[in-house]
Amino acid sequence: MYANFFKRIIDFTLSMIALMVLSPVLLVLMIVGAIAMGGNPFFIQMRPGKINKKTGKEKIFKLVKFRTMSNKKDKDGNLLPDEVRLNKYGKLLRATSFDELPELWNILKGDMSIVGPRPQLVRDMTFMSEEQKRRHLVRPGLTGLAQVNGRNNITWEQKFEYDLQYIDSGITFIGDMKIIFQTVGKVLKRSDTVREGTVSDVDFGDWLMAEGKVDQETYNALQIEAQKLMSNM
Repeated sequence: MYANFFKRIIDFTLSMIALMVLSPVLLVLMIVGAIAMGGNPFFIQMRPGKINKKTGKEKIFKLVKFRTMSNKKDKDGNLLPDEVRLNKYGKLLRATSFDELPELWNILKGDMSIVGPRPQLVRDMTFMSEEQKRRHLVRPGLTGLAQVNGRNNITWEQKFEYDLQYIDSGITFIGDMKIIFQTVGKVLKRSDTVREGTVSDVDFGDWLMAEGKVDQETYNALQIEAQKLMSNM
């Protein structure tokens, strides 16, 4: 009853309240972000959501975050490396997880839930096995079991294992509340915001390539598949 009915009501209610209470903070971050990033303070990206029962396919939605990296490019028009585009303001947003606040809008709309598997990139989804894709049987979350058990300092396989554990162990109100309180503790400690020794976490496909678990031909084909999925939106 909770997972199929009350969870969505709680998500809608809490996200609505949070957006109203945090509106002054969001406004300040929008203004400061526009200045710090030299333009649009928002970062919008296609992400796979919950599987549509009629089509059997994941709903692709537009996830909204605050931008943490600028769009600075080299003389040839190519984006500069992440470590160059990530400025002090962007680092602060990531450290405090304030960059995630606009996702409250995604929760209000029904694209996401407060607790659930984190929405990964569309190109990450194309590399997932059918078993790993079971994480899309529920709405993706602002936080989840993987986020309170290492977040960006665990392997991709461990992330997916935690996602499936969240689903298979039974989604309950008490379980969700426990994850929310653990998330608050992680945010206050500013722990596991990025993988140690990196600026941005590596994509799933790149990680598989580095681990020798996928060949170049398969890698290229799945990247093309991801582009086709996004171009159809």
